[in-house]
Amino acid sequence: MTVDPPWALLAELTHGCPLRCAYCSNPVELVRRSSELETEDWRQVMAQAGELGVIHTHLSGGEPLLRRDLPEIVAAADAAGIYTQLVTSGIGLDAERLNTLVRAGLRAVQLSVQHADARASERIAGRRRSFAAKERAAALVREAGLPLGLNVVLHRDNLDALDAIVELGLGWGVDRVELANAQFYGWALLNRDHLLPERGQLERARDAVERWRERLAGRVELVWVVPDYFDGTAKPCMGGWGAVSLTVAPDGTVLPCPAAASLPGLDPPNVRDRPLEWIWRESPAFNAYRGTAWMPDPCRGCELRAVDFGGCRCQAYALTGDPARTDPACHRAPDHHLVQEFTARRTSDAAQPLPVPRSYRSSPQPSP
Repeated sequence: MTVDPPWALLAELTHGCPLRCAYCSNPVELVRRSSELETEDWRQVMAQAGELGVIHTHLSGGEPLLRRDLPEIVAAADAAGIYTQLVTSGIGLDAERLNTLVRAGLRAVQLSVQHADARASERIAGRRRSFAAKERAAALVREAGLPLGLNVVLHRDNLDALDAIVELGLGWGVDRVELANAQFYGWALLNRDHLLPERGQLERARDAVERWRERLAGRVELVWVVPDYFDGTAKPCMGGWGAVSLTVAPDGTVLPCPAAASLPGLDPPNVRDRPLEWIWRESPAFNAYRGTAWMPDPCRGCELRAVDFGGCRCQAYALTGDPARTDPACHRAPDHHLVQEFTARRTSDAAQPLPVPRSYRSSPQPSP
């Protein structure tokens, strides 16, 4: 099987984060700071990624600004010919820090926001005064002349504020707003019963997105990441397993997608042991669900098998216990009733369980 080179790298520099968002997709067993890759390790990762064909990297976490060597990592990516985008909460970003990163080669910033209302945003994020820090960070990025994106994970607690969220982005001068309905992995899976919206919320939000797209056409890019529990359509996760992107976790584990560490028997490789070239092309982990030959029915005979690639392996495992099953989000899947049961019992007056905040101190396990 011919394997094309990847074009994207998600570099999870740390799992440390000043926020405690219940929707976080990081694993519930967070990598400790003591286990993180060193500066030279990340330099090697970026050099190898550039040689492999990667042209774009998201520098993410956790909160990447917690890495004091972030400018050195940015410079290494830039030297390898890789476009760098910082994915940040904005906390800890000041003018001096940003200028240092720009000089090192930073090209763009994606800023996370939890709500358009400061109090609601801080309640969801679990940190006081975080909203003001985000507002200051947005102003600094615009002053520096960098492209600025706003990333908002949508769920029960903020879907009804979609209009205000878009207006906030416009007020902050963003170039792009990504409205990403919560994907249920890691902490988000653990908190699914709290986060899952009711169908009416999603329908109203979807209508609002269409109205805004008409108003903003050609001015601001508006991205809507579909809520796959409700749409009956499996998403082509990461553009297909081992097809366009790879993730390097804080401890050097290399994954076909950020949530794949949860899959049993995958035995993902580590950059401390193997070069990225071998990991991408030869490792059993990256070849496990690559292409379409591994698929069971009904995917095997489906005309969409080369479009959605059977959906998400991590979601299939989370819902059925078998990562090789057809993603239950698909309306053709034998297990589609599982997501229907979740969405059917979610109504506007349903009681919300208290969320489990993201924390190193907690190590609860998601329920299927």
